Amino acid sequence: MARPGSGLLVPVNGLGYPPQNLARVVVWEWLNEHGRWRPYTAAVCHHIENVLKGDARGSVVLGQVDAQLSPYIIDLQSMHQFRQDTGTMRPVQRNFYDPSSAPGKGVVWEWENDNGSWTPYDMEICVTIQNAYEKQHPWLDLTSLGFCYLIDFNSMSQTNRQSQRKRRLRRRMDLAYPLIMGSIPKSQSWPVGASSGQPCSCQQCILVNSTRAASNAILASQRRKPHGGTAGNAGTAGTHTVVLGGGQAKAEQVQLPLSAANFPCSPVMPSLSSAHGHHTLTINGQNNLNRPGTQRISVGTARGAIPAGVPALPVKNLTGSGPVHPALAGMTGILMCAAGLPVCLTRAPKPILHPPPINKSDMKPVPGINGMRRKTKKKHLRRGKNPEDVVRRYTEKIKVVPDEDCTICMERLVMSSGYEGVLQHKGIKPELVGKLGKCGHMYHLLCLVAMYNNGNKDGSLQCPTCKTIYGEKTGTQPPGKMEYHVIPHCLPGYPDSKTIRIVYDIPAGIQTNEHPNPGKKFSARGFPRHCYLPDSEKGRKVLKLLIMAWDRRLIFTIGTSSTTGESDTVVWNEIHHKTEFGSNLTGHGYPDPNYLDNVLAELSAQGIGEDNLKD
Repeated sequence: MARPGSGLLVPVNGLGYPPQNLARVVVWEWLNEHGRWRPYTAAVCHHIENVLKGDARGSVVLGQVDAQLSPYIIDLQSMHQFRQDTGTMRPVQRNFYDPSSAPGKGVVWEWENDNGSWTPYDMEICVTIQNAYEKQHPWLDLTSLGFCYLIDFNSMSQTNRQSQRKRRLRRRMDLAYPLIMGSIPKSQSWPVGASSGQPCSCQQCILVNSTRAASNAILASQRRKPHGGTAGNAGTAGTHTVVLGGGQAKAEQVQLPLSAANFPCSPVMPSLSSAHGHHTLTINGQNNLNRPGTQRISVGTARGAIPAGVPALPVKNLTGSGPVHPALAGMTGILMCAAGLPVCLTRAPKPILHPPPINKSDMKPVPGINGMRRKTKKKHLRRGKNPEDVVRRYTEKIKVVPDEDCTICMERLVMSSGYEGVLQHKGIKPELVGKLGKCGHMYHLLCLVAMYNNGNKDGSLQCPTCKTIYGEKTGTQPPGKMEYHVIPHCLPGYPDSKTIRIVYDIPAGIQTNEHPNPGKKFSARGFPRHCYLPDSEKGRKVLKLLIMAWDRRLIFTIGTSSTTGESDTVVWNEIHHKTEFGSNLTGHGYPDPNYLDNVLAELSAQGIGEDNLKD
């Protein structure tokens, strides 16, 4: 049903077409991870429409009109946006609005986000706001559109009715969206229904059809969970395979709701078969054209259906991950098919992250370790040691200075420190040189003071050349708790040992002066985090050192996540943990025969070695 003031939405065959002799404004939109249709800008929509006029089954390179969208390509055939650097695919749609509405006039309504920049509203909301604005309403309640916001045109603000948080909004003029008249020419429309035409068996069509079928099958499996249906439609979770190439064994049959538009040389293709019978795809004649929520895939037992000797490429998707990038897998499939070689794209099996359910009575203390819980020690929260005293504690003055570089300021040691005029400390002159006690490396004393001031200021020094640590190094880990106990299950590769489970829990909070943005909130995603060690002699040794690292606040820190890109969040701090219990699909599980030695080396690099353990 059309929203108030939004004009009429006429979705047909994946693209909406207006009735004959009726003018409509065209807006192209993409579906984000929250299920909202986000509009492209007017300039991008004009570009897409121009490409559509030339080839309704082609591809649109968005970077040609907007440099910020350079990674994105729209496939008009499947109505999906493809991101080339990550392989992420999202549905797109072509929507229509009245010419007198906001997109027809080039009006854009935006709200101010937390970064102080402006974000445009979804098009249906923009149209509704503009409609109320033109009627001179003093305010607008967006509850009817599913949002708990109140728009106040007098103060040009948006107020959250639940939190009472107020944001600024603005109305600006932009390029009007493209206007079309009448119906789309038949040559640009995709055929409806089925016919009895025979499929083309040329090598080009076989290659194109096989690749498209694989892509559609992956897209369908991605949508099965968010758009789930009955068991007969959705199937069950697991590994799914699409056979792209040949093989002597029977190929797997895939049911896909594709239309004849997917095949350029034939109006309809009910089945696909090469001259040698190596391609077997069963396709129905429905004209759903990859519309969100309409695509379903029905696959047999995947692994048993793969022909012998055919390589399988596990592909990641929006809801899971695999070791092969989807874009790389797609290119590999195309090249191997072109060479006449068989290949399969499979959906990677899910990792086993947690053990079976465990009763509290089955959790036992770790032998040789007192207690089962640690909290951040308050003594490590204190800071403010004098930089000059710290530097003097770990160095000795050099009377005869060698003619070599100071690797901190890159000036010669016989010259003054590069920080002369930048830092001034009583008693530390710019020409003074000191030698670190353990490793013997030499630096300007003023350079060491500058390095200390730029660090954690915890009373310790770390040689920038050999990384030797002087004093007790501590980190900036936010407050939280660490629990550890033994559970009655075995890790892969340790059949004779039970398992030590570590549970870290850090709540979100406010950053302090030791963090990147003092006074600003930080998030804590994915907590509590479960980690695993074998309950062996070496596993218990690692646990003791991890407890010491926790006490020194070295396990976590606040920074930018390398996986999500989120800033001001709790992240791991260079000490790797195994978070995958019963598999090693992500690389964070077992078996991994070198893991315990590797983590011991990482702990030693943080100043926590086996010599720290008390007998």
